[in-house]
Amino acid sequence: MRFFVTGASGWIGSAVVPELIDAGHQVVGLARSGASAESLTEAGAEVVRGTVDDLDVLRDAAVASDGVIHLAFKHDIAFTGDFQGAAEADRRAVDIFGEALAGTDRPFVLASGVAGLAPGRVATERSTPVIDGSSVSIRQATARKVLDLASHGVRSSVVRLSPTCHGEGDQGFMATLVAVARAKGVSGYIGDGANRWPAVHRLDAARLFRLAAEQAPAGTVLHGVAEEGVAIRDVAEVIGRHLDVPVVSVAPDRAAEHFTWLGAFLGLDSPASNTLTRELLGWEPTRPGLLEDLDKGHYFHIADTVA
Repeated sequence: MRFFVTGASGWIGSAVVPELIDAGHQVVGLARSGASAESLTEAGAEVVRGTVDDLDVLRDAAVASDGVIHLAFKHDIAFTGDFQGAAEADRRAVDIFGEALAGTDRPFVLASGVAGLAPGRVATERSTPVIDGSSVSIRQATARKVLDLASHGVRSSVVRLSPTCHGEGDQGFMATLVAVARAKGVSGYIGDGANRWPAVHRLDAARLFRLAAEQAPAGTVLHGVAEEGVAIRDVAEVIGRHLDVPVVSVAPDRAAEHFTWLGAFLGLDSPASNTLTRELLGWEPTRPGLLEDLDKGHYFHIADTVA
């Protein structure tokens, strides 16, 4: 099959592209820069130049494909104060893909998230997010729109990713937490640190996206979750050991000051299961868990900065 992939040179996309190619598929990747285009070409993919704001480009590429995997999201503005703008841009792209694929029975896979889905409880693939009009819930509403495309002749599915998709080269939440600990001289967690984050290795997540594109029935929710919940205090202890700094509790009212933008997320208790996903697609994560991955040391060898 010929898949159009947005975010193809990003953290997850750069693993999804070779996963698809190794399985015998063709990949057309969206590239917003020359560097992204070069990396996609080297990986064996075709390149379409543009961004998620270039709706005509997205429409034409989707029409010419056998399916779409939409991974792109404007994280650069989402985590610097304009989450709503990022979510609205994402919704416009999804609307275009829905129009292009309607009535074709082709697959459309969307990357979403499990964080905050069922606070304090174990979220399952059947858990329904609260759509309350907030900027964060806009993204959940977009996921709902993708699932609804099943009734319009699209084999749509949503992969809810763990908040940390870890692995060597990660510059996301875990890398930021390491950077904060190095800058502050302490490895912190919020409150008692018992809150849990689900986690998945980037390469396990990539395989799930391929399986979703190949097999997922229309209207399916999948969980990109390998570990149901890792206590943030345990994460902080591994970081403290590697950096040789004290491990400390940070009061909730000081979280934003201490952790910068990460403070808004680090205290979430968002465990999630993967039982239905594994049963449906036969997906079995095989890569190292989060704490084991941190203990490999690669998170501590990069030149990281506090975002």
